[in-house]
Amino acid sequence: MAKVVAFANQKGGVAKTTTTLNLGVAVQELGRRVLVVDLDPQGNLTMSLGLDPDTVRPSMYDVLTGGVSIEEAIAHREVDIAVASIDLAAVEIALSSLIGRERALSKAFFQVTDSYDYIFIDTPPSLGLLTVNAFTASNAVVVPVQCEYLSLRGLEQLTRTLELVRENLNPSARIAGIVPTMYDSRLAHDREAIGILRESFGDLVCQTAIPKTIKFAEAPVKGQSVLKYAPDSQAAEAYRQLAREVLDGKKI
Repeated sequence: MAKVVAFANQKGGVAKTTTTLNLGVAVQELGRRVLVVDLDPQGNLTMSLGLDPDTVRPSMYDVLTGGVSIEEAIAHREVDIAVASIDLAAVEIALSSLIGRERALSKAFFQVTDSYDYIFIDTPPSLGLLTVNAFTASNAVVVPVQCEYLSLRGLEQLTRTLELVRENLNPSARIAGIVPTMYDSRLAHDREAIGILRESFGDLVCQTAIPKTIKFAEAPVKGQSVLKYAPDSQAAEAYRQLAREVLDGKKI
């Protein structure tokens, strides 16, 4: 059965979508079957693979609310993706009156868990019902964290939410790794931020730090991962190194 990994941080702009996509492609390069799932109403993961959230149908909204099979929402691109549409912004209202609404995503995954080795979920930059669905469906949570002080503060709230999910919905949900992102080794602030992370969370913090580079902004314009857009770049190699680290260390 597929291992389900949620990528989460309620703070936006921390390279969460970038990490979901590029780590997914890097893990696929190592011979695993990977599905990425866009659970963010902004649809950035969907756009990053050259698809339009304004027009894709069916999408994860239909899967969560309309009884549509997740297989119908999967597009076969550089990596398989269960797409998001703008309708996903209304999914919390649609699910709010349903019994077991926190398990809608878990139920949807039943149809594809034998088809993939890993399912990576890109969550919204919030701790609402969509993110709780992702935590409930997951074996592990990976937290991308920008190397700055304010980003570190948000980890406390995420940890509390995950604890509630573990107590009430999914005892196996856990933070498996914290990925430092947008790292500039020339800046003392960035080096200090990683030091604070390691002091606070120890071995949960990945040794691989993802560098700050314009390649990550350029690749989605082409509808590609950075590994395909700039395969020999420092950016691509960082995600390959991260993939080896999390697989060899059995973080996920």
